Amino acid sequence: MSEMSEQDHKKELAKLKRLAIEVASEIHDIVEDTVWSNHVKMPELAAKLYDAVEKANSYKAEHSL
Repeated sequence: MSEMSEQDHKKELAKLKRLAIEVASEIHDIVEDTVWSNHVKMPELAAKLYDAVEKANSYKAEHSL
């Protein structure tokens, strides 16, 4: 298996960041539109967001990006 280039690492980091932003967007939509009926989804989404950001930050640090 070949080594990933710096460009490949940057693309992977962008993918990880996009996943975190998608969860944040879901949270935003609930807060803006349906907080009173969908607030029960918030703990799960908050955990998903936390994990996604941690994964992206770890990847960034691990690959000095």
